[in-house]
Amino acid sequence: MNNEIVIAGFGGQGVLFAGKLLAYTGMMLDKEVSWLPSYGPEMRGGTCNCHIILKDDLVGSPVVVEPTEVIALNGPSFQKFENSIVKGGKMIYDSTLIDVKPVRADIEYIAIPATKMADDINASKLANMIITGKMIKETGVFTLEEVLEAVKKLVPASKPELLELNQTAIKKGYEYNA
Repeated sequence: MNNEIVIAGFGGQGVLFAGKLLAYTGMMLDKEVSWLPSYGPEMRGGTCNCHIILKDDLVGSPVVVEPTEVIALNGPSFQKFENSIVKGGKMIYDSTLIDVKPVRADIEYIAIPATKMADDINASKLANMIITGKMIKETGVFTLEEVLEAVKKLVPASKPELLELNQTAIKKGYEYNA
């Protein structure tokens, strides 16, 4: 395993939570992990991204320079990180909010209408979990069951309704076929 992932979008889209979920899943599986959040002073509405490294051997630096995967939740993030993806890497993006033409022939583009899908299940804030579900399906980095188990540890026990919504959103993304 050697996945170097960037998740990016606006503050309030759940970028950091999605990254934390991937990192936590890796920790549960005894992988070497790093999670590095980055956000502007605006928080909600400002730009936000996080770097996640999942490896079998030691992580040398928490900074992802050439990601193997990018999850873009908005247009500016798509444009900012598209050219940094390694040859053969993947760009997974929310096609509800991103209407740009891919320019590289050496990476795979995976579009999913995550925001629309979240609205369809009355969970407008969970596009992040839908697109994360799609990412794990397309990369095979984790199984669906491993991620569903990890989300149990991250959603507060005092909010069981949020756990069920998050798990439903992850499953919707995992099962999505264009």
